[in-house]
Amino acid sequence: MVWNPFLLKDITAIEKVQRRFTKLTYHQRLVKVGLESLELRRIRVDLVFAYKIIFGLTDVNTEDIFTVCASNSRRGHGYKMYMPYSKFTARYNYFNHTVGRIWNALPCDEVDFSSLRRFRNSLTAKVSVRYCSLKFI
Repeated sequence: MVWNPFLLKDITAIEKVQRRFTKLTYHQRLVKVGLESLELRRIRVDLVFAYKIIFGLTDVNTEDIFTVCASNSRRGHGYKMYMPYSKFTARYNYFNHTVGRIWNALPCDEVDFSSLRRFRNSLTAKVSVRYCSLKFI
């Protein structure tokens, strides 16, 4: 499993590596190189992996990670995740809880769930940046 930091100090420490290459501000360097922040890229990759799990495009059993309620009677999109309850706070930093909170908050009018390609293309920076803890002004 790839190391997946969830603390803001760990994310900041990893992104400092990218800051050392030029003397521009971090945001200016990312724009100049044509990249997005590490956190934004990780959110997008996690959401795409969650899409693959929910729609059966991987060999992962969906019921082991979370329960999906596919209905249009709820607010937002029709693919809400229900994460298993845990009384331990460390569990809230696991993949299913961190991605589940972001997944359930995705706007249904901006995200297309019809195919993987369309879903990936609809996860623009405008949609994903809402869920980043590091903001650039």
